[in-house]
Amino acid sequence: MDIIKEIYDAVMEGKVDDAASLVQQALNSKAEVNDILNKGLIGAMDVVGEKFGEGELFIPQVLWSAKAMQAGMDLLKPLFSSTNHTEKGTVVIGTAKGDIHDIGKNLVAIMLEGSGFKVADLGVDVTPERFVEKAIEVKADVIAMSALLTTTMPSMGEVVSLIKAKKLPFKVIVGGAPLDQAFCQEIGADAYGMDAADGLRKIKGLLGR
Repeated sequence: MDIIKEIYDAVMEGKVDDAASLVQQALNSKAEVNDILNKGLIGAMDVVGEKFGEGELFIPQVLWSAKAMQAGMDLLKPLFSSTNHTEKGTVVIGTAKGDIHDIGKNLVAIMLEGSGFKVADLGVDVTPERFVEKAIEVKADVIAMSALLTTTMPSMGEVVSLIKAKKLPFKVIVGGAPLDQAFCQEIGADAYGMDAADGLRKIKGLLGR
């Protein structure tokens, strides 16, 4: 069986140890690093994301696949040079000020990394100023914010206001159970992610990737 296909299958099935050992085997056999990454690890994670969005896979399965993908990525990272690996973009992600829920946010971060994005995860209870400071620091393309508590939603609007006041180029996507498209439009955000898979799709769409 093709080693790249075996890596793909290991990620699809969430087999962490298998994914790592297969990536090592592929490297030993001088397989193309970009093939291991794009056709094996990221290719599988893209499909996992689609199946999750369609309700065919659930959070525990996605997390195991993400761990398998990460195990393979850890072996590849030292080999990436600026010439052979282009990141799709940089996303600053976090849970809005006053909110400490992070399962959805973590899932989006994992799926973004799995799709080749660079992710700066600020964690939970993130102030509007911190979102913007970090985005400037890492030259982000997108700021992604989540909230589960309605009381924390107004701080998302503050982030958009700060970006507009400073005339910064960042796109903003919001998500979380109490949010909807109307709220997204009300605060002037660029996109609303209904769930983790939809968030990933929308971020790719914002950047034309």
